[in-house]
Formats: sequence, structure tokens, C-alpha cells
Amino acid sequence: QVRLVESGGGLVQAGGSLRLSCAVSGDTLSNYGMGWFRQAPGKEREFVAAISIYGYLDYADSVKGRFTISRDNAEKSVALQMNSLNAEDTAVYYCARDLVQLRVGVRDLAQPASYDYWGQGTQVTVSS
Repeated sequence: QVRLVESGGGLVQAGGSLRLSCAVSGDTLSNYGMGWFRQAPGKEREFVAAISIYGYLDYADSVKGRFTISRDNAEKSVALQMNSLNAEDTAVYYCARDLVQLRVGVRDLAQPASYDYWGQGTQVTVSS
């Protein structure tokens, strides 16, 4: 049974930083691309960042230069370092696992439909 568990969310002032982690259990992380999405109240879930099995990266325009996704296959975890946070970053953040094993590219990982397993989410609130 594959399980994804996010942690690291919380309340932070605008301009501050947070580091989210996603712990993966039940399968080998190294064979799958991973992504982070977020959903603010009243809005649809949106893509934040993705990392392929070979370390190719993709980011939403709104977070480029501020957020960094990384993975540690040995620790079976994926992280999202978030800097220069602003109120528009307030949302529940979810990590997700690619439904395709050994996918080479990263472009398709911007779509929620490319994922089969999701975590329960962690709340990030940025006060202005």
C-alpha cells in the first residue's frame, strides 16, 4: 500500500520560509516522478513543482525563483523549500506520485491527471 504523508506546513509571515516534506512508503521512490500541488479555498488544485526520476525540474511560473523541489530516494522523501512567501501562497499543499513508472520527462507532471497517489495535504498560511 503506497502512502504519502506531508509535513512542515504552518503559519509564517510574508517574506518568510517553510520547508515541506513528503514521506513515501509502500514502494520504491526512485522509479517515480513526484509533484507538489496546492489548493486555496474556493480555487482548483494547481501545479506547484515536479521532479522526474532523473532530477528534471518543472515549476509553476508563480513560484519560479522562490521554491525548490528536491528528492532523496534513499530516504524516500521529497521536499519543497519555499522562500519569499506571500499571501497568495496560502493553501493546502499536496504531494503526489506519478502514475507512470520510469517516466523520463517532466512536462506531463504538471497535470493532476498524471498522478495516482496523493497525500492528505498540509496547510500553509502566510500572514501579510
